[in-house]
Amino acid sequence: MSEFWIHPSLILIVGALALPLIPAALKRGWLLLVPIAAFARILAMSHGTFAEVNFLQFTLTFGRVDALSSVFGYIMGLMAIIGSLFGLHVKRDTEHMAAWTYVAGSLGAIFAGDLLTLFLFWEIMAFSSVFLIWFRGRQESLASGYRYLLVHVAGGVSLLAGIILHYAATHSFAFNLFNVENLQLADWLILIGFLVNAAVPPLHAWLPDAYGEATFNGSVFMCAFTTKTAVYALIRGFAGTDILIALGVVMALYGVVYAVLENDSRRLLAYHIISQVGYMVAGVGLGTELAINGAVAHAFAHILYKGLLFMGCGSVLYMTGKSKFTELGGLYQKMPWTFLFTLIGGLSISAFPLFSGFVSKSMIVAAGFEDHKLWVGFLLMLASAGTFLHTGLKVPYFIWFGKNNCAPETWQRAKEPPANMIAAMAITSFLCIFIGCYTPYLYKMLPYAVPYEPYTAYHVSETLQILLFTGLGFFLLIKKLAPEAKISLDLDWPYRMGGRAFLWIARKPVQLVDNAVGEIYRAGGIVPLMRSANLVNRFDNVVIDGVVDGIASAIGGIGARLRRAQRGALQENLALTFGAAAVVVIALVIFL
Repeated sequence: MSEFWIHPSLILIVGALALPLIPAALKRGWLLLVPIAAFARILAMSHGTFAEVNFLQFTLTFGRVDALSSVFGYIMGLMAIIGSLFGLHVKRDTEHMAAWTYVAGSLGAIFAGDLLTLFLFWEIMAFSSVFLIWFRGRQESLASGYRYLLVHVAGGVSLLAGIILHYAATHSFAFNLFNVENLQLADWLILIGFLVNAAVPPLHAWLPDAYGEATFNGSVFMCAFTTKTAVYALIRGFAGTDILIALGVVMALYGVVYAVLENDSRRLLAYHIISQVGYMVAGVGLGTELAINGAVAHAFAHILYKGLLFMGCGSVLYMTGKSKFTELGGLYQKMPWTFLFTLIGGLSISAFPLFSGFVSKSMIVAAGFEDHKLWVGFLLMLASAGTFLHTGLKVPYFIWFGKNNCAPETWQRAKEPPANMIAAMAITSFLCIFIGCYTPYLYKMLPYAVPYEPYTAYHVSETLQILLFTGLGFFLLIKKLAPEAKISLDLDWPYRMGGRAFLWIARKPVQLVDNAVGEIYRAGGIVPLMRSANLVNRFDNVVIDGVVDGIASAIGGIGARLRRAQRGALQENLALTFGAAAVVVIALVIFL
């Protein structure tokens, strides 16, 4: 290593490993101290390249700190504090450990200066975050976790294959902007790996499936890190790639449509992650400095307001055990503070003036118009209207107002969540409003010094018109928009059904053929072989062993007799013989 440098991911990982050893009385303090320490380390880092490690013939760079990585590291470190505060009362140490390892993977990927280091932390994210789904303990969450893991492993394989091919062509693992004008096979494989984590259709169905099944606290972490880390990677490697413009617009509209149809509040929010990330992907595809600033600003704002929305709906799930609109309603009487914070999140994500989404989303739309891609700007504005329809209106109305569909036991259980959850939502709500009112706080952190003023009379009036007409349409068509206890089929249906078909084929026809082949092999191969082996064994035992054993017995008998002769008569006879021979020799000497 070139020099000693403390990585914020190291602080989180060491803190996670030490957590089970912390006394119960000090555990809550530790749960706040560790992410605060990691965030403080992020703030203290200066720009430059650090922690270069020579491994075999490669150089791994763990610390590339610049304007782009700093702003992503800042918001993710801040979200780690908020998420830990929200789940402060969770008793299960392993859930906190998984969450911190997940954040460490995200931060490691953001500060990685080479593709191998990026891949290492990319996989840490996938394998640690899946536990935030499994810890809910339901059969559905177990299945969702496995699907989540399989999809991300497939994306990781694509990423690794692209990295290997890229190294074979360039002899470099450096993670910089690829040649987006002439993408090769290696580049496409890397891009696919990034798009899987960004939940770009048709590679997106894992997101609502998994985030809707995660624990109430786990979903707050998951909504903030995986997709936004993918957005960072796209900015770093594929800014200006034209195909991303179309994919981003499709995401923005696709997520809105499915969110409107969704009955489960957290699945609705998950679908809307796809829509909001679509704005960022489109901004990356546009590639101008204003568009990149817009993508970064929107990722920053999105982490906060989407975390706030998941905290609000997670609080409802935690206190009532329910998350479906058809099982809720009228909860403003029981949970007024949670309603207020959720409403702030809804207004922020809808880009209402004075809220965070207004100062970030508009930057991407403006970049689309400035780049003479009018269709991009208009379609993203249309998606913004859909956002207000379902997240700004549908979520607050059908959970907090509307018809009370709560079961008696649900209504009795409903109340404000614990103080730490309220505090986390209050802090996030303040930040959503603060960013929307004081734009320099966010704009000064953006990677490019491009002037942009969101609060123009034209922009404010245009936005208010879109939002107010959307609100009018909602209340005129409220009966048509009422949620139904149905499941919307998505693009995961083909591979789910394909998986079932594959399993049936494996269990029925293939197993039948396998059994038949096995029976033929048994009857025609194993049975004759065993009979032949038995015959050979008998011949060996009776004939060969008989001859060998007989000869051995005869030789043994001769040897025994010789031993007896050696011990007695033979020795005496030899003595007499030698004695007689000596007498004869002496006589001959005397007489001759």
